Amino acid sequence: MRRLNAVPTERFHLWLMLASTFSTGVIDALGYLGLDQVFTGNMTGNVLLLGMAFAGGADLPTLRPALALVCFMLGAALAGRVLRRGAEGWSAQVSVSLGVVAGWIALLAVFTALVDVQTVDVLGSVTTSSMAAAMGIQAATARHLKVAEISTVVVTSTITGLASDSRLAGGNGHFWARRVLAISLILMGAVAGAALLNVGLWLGFTVSALISTTVAVLGSVRYHRDRRPAVEV
Repeated sequence: MRRLNAVPTERFHLWLMLASTFSTGVIDALGYLGLDQVFTGNMTGNVLLLGMAFAGGADLPTLRPALALVCFMLGAALAGRVLRRGAEGWSAQVSVSLGVVAGWIALLAVFTALVDVQTVDVLGSVTTSSMAAAMGIQAATARHLKVAEISTVVVTSTITGLASDSRLAGGNGHFWARRVLAISLILMGAVAGAALLNVGLWLGFTVSALISTTVAVLGSVRYHRDRRPAVEV
């Protein structure tokens, strides 16, 4: 614990957001592979799926990606309203938002363990919509924290930055390590999510919930530790 306390707060937040990025990889693998080709964190994927489906793409889903897109936006809007009440950086509102994400995913773990959502269309749609809302909250919270190059839900801009700022492109390679980590972690999360599906949706949700809970708890503990000297003064 002392070693963690010695880590600068900015770097500590980076580690937490990287963990959330891995968790997003797990969640998106569950949605796409386990629940009818729905991205619940990467909304670019859903927009593309909808566009191709509207153009006549064979066997492409429309309802669940559309619902996921709307619910993601609703989750982000709700988080944005809550987070505006707090200060910049980590705050009590950030702890609450990430706690909601963790609790939400934990409920999905229990729900999918008890109910076969993959064989009932309505339940599958409810599940993917709930996943997307939770990811919207997480994405808005990460945006509020402003950890450079880490959005937790998408890595297109991260890949662009990695390439365009590289020494090969004449840049200084700034932030290359965190960019590589973000890309690698969302990839590894997707691998893990796909593997966990061999056991069941519930296990993937359980792993994601544990990660999200750890992020929320550690972040909150660090926030209160950092505030203590200021309060004492």
